[in-house]
Amino acid sequence: MIGNISSYKSERQRPAGVSILVLLALWLAVHAQGVAQVVSAPKARQMPSHPRLLLLKGGEKAIQNTIKADKAWKKVHESILEESAAMIGKKPLRRELTGIRLLSVSREGIKRILFLSYAYRLTQEEKYLKRAETELLALANFPDWNPGHFLDVAEMTLAVAIGYDWLHHHLSPQTKASVKNALLTKGLEPSLKPGNNSWLQRSSNWNQVCNAGMVFGALAVYEDQPDLAEKIIQRAVKSLPLAMQSYAPSGAYPEGYSYWGYGTTFNVLLIDALEKAYGTDFQLSALPGFLSTGDFLQHMVGPTGKSFNFSDGTESTELSPAMFWLAKRQNNLSLLFTEKQYLESGVSLTKNRMLPLAMVWGAGATTRKVQEPKEFIWVGHGVMPVALMRSSWTDKNAIYVGFKGGSPSASHAQMDVGSFVMDANNERWAMDLGMQDYTSLEAKGVALWDYKQNGQRWKVLRHNNLFHNTLAVNNSLQQVKGFAPIVQYSDKPSFLSAVTNLTEIYKDSVSSASRGVAILEGKYVVVRDEIATGQKKTKIRWSMVTPAQVKILADGTAELTQNGKKLTLTAFGPAKINFKTWSTAPIQDYDAANPGTVVVGFETDLPPSATSALTVLLVPENASISAGIEQLALKNWPIK
Repeated sequence: MIGNISSYKSERQRPAGVSILVLLALWLAVHAQGVAQVVSAPKARQMPSHPRLLLLKGGEKAIQNTIKADKAWKKVHESILEESAAMIGKKPLRRELTGIRLLSVSREGIKRILFLSYAYRLTQEEKYLKRAETELLALANFPDWNPGHFLDVAEMTLAVAIGYDWLHHHLSPQTKASVKNALLTKGLEPSLKPGNNSWLQRSSNWNQVCNAGMVFGALAVYEDQPDLAEKIIQRAVKSLPLAMQSYAPSGAYPEGYSYWGYGTTFNVLLIDALEKAYGTDFQLSALPGFLSTGDFLQHMVGPTGKSFNFSDGTESTELSPAMFWLAKRQNNLSLLFTEKQYLESGVSLTKNRMLPLAMVWGAGATTRKVQEPKEFIWVGHGVMPVALMRSSWTDKNAIYVGFKGGSPSASHAQMDVGSFVMDANNERWAMDLGMQDYTSLEAKGVALWDYKQNGQRWKVLRHNNLFHNTLAVNNSLQQVKGFAPIVQYSDKPSFLSAVTNLTEIYKDSVSSASRGVAILEGKYVVVRDEIATGQKKTKIRWSMVTPAQVKILADGTAELTQNGKKLTLTAFGPAKINFKTWSTAPIQDYDAANPGTVVVGFETDLPPSATSALTVLLVPENASISAGIEQLALKNWPIK
């Protein structure tokens, strides 16, 4: 969910030993310099008149035609109007910080101005214009937009820029003067101060969000401040590739589902604004992996409707307007299969502050033409490799597995390398506890952004590998600077699978480690770990967080039950294995509660100087398994 994400304080990059990414970074640096030279050329060209951002003059007609042709879109449009009408009686926004952040106010500012401005442009009803103007003046009169936490400024600038642009010909001269001054003095000019713009050198969502906000502000006031506007725009085109390299090579977004919705939406906003102002995006959308990232997001959602919420993410999912932009650019309506479900669900979508963008970018995308995707596994390499597989797109009882490699050192990462989630029979059995609210930790003085090996970040229960669906070796933490690539996978329908090399993640404890996860015959899941030990006996803890009730049976297997459905866990190894459980109750006073969850797993000792295999079968009730599957070595798993 976009609305639950707050901030990121320190930049984290892939550790040493990644020559491909280093070369990519060098290429991007050269490319960015070339783009920056190109972007100065349009100075001689006249900037389009207002409205020039997102929804150009006459763009309402395409939306109106879509509403007439498609009941699902009509319902969304009407919900936006209803929400806009409800805003009219609310008090204007006030400058009220939550901890160090004004971000919740900035985000509500985007919602109010975007909804109200859309409502006015589509209906021409004065009540929406007047209420939007009141909100614009309230935001313009804030003493500042909290430049100490620049995401707040970026989102506020974007909000005010859209209102100023979309309503430009209908605002009073006094309002326009006040709003324009605020965009300059509280948005653009603070971004020029070195203390406020470290995001220009970051590869995280901060780069995407802050550059987008500044470009929107610059384009909104372009005719009055062309030199300043050009400076801001050129700077953004040079800086943005640093963040966009995170999509390379295939579109996997390293910060996970929730932050994809944040960073990618603003990335698309920026590109869309450039295209409509200049007629080009200066090759930004052509950067490796970017136009493929819609596949990543779609495959990240299981049949339960929950996301694979690795890193600082939540299970919650929602409509993503950026998917409609990507589907058009790819000419691939199957990218909207999940979005169509949101549109037709009957659930209110108006909590999404960006919802009107779906109407803008989705115009012409008739939902009845959306077909299900053809691929049942999607593998993304890069900073945070993932394998996302399912037995069906249309069966709610289908099996789904999200599986990841990567590194704890990546932006917003946790010690979840080798972790997985699993859905079956419309229940999530293997889950991720997800992010803990940043403010709750910062209020307790937790050094949340300390990524050192012994940093306090890893003492947070939800962040370390003891409470993820992965391994702990000798009860130790994973290696922050380690990296686990996905080294093979199979798209064979009867053996969907992927394997990651975990050796760097546990390099101080074992000689080598690999994990493979597979969906067999569309019926059950196999998790196999192959570990080569050093000269000492090694204790392995195998963990899986679940919301189910767990019963350890007499034969040592684990029976999981929830909502009247069952799943059985059976483990095989060099010695007899019995499952057990661990509590997820808070350990430190700053840990969040995790009600209704438990860790199920086992501990076993592996002999020294030996290669051992641990295989766990996750079998839904009434599923039959293949004889001898627990003996099948990873090297003999099928490879695409």
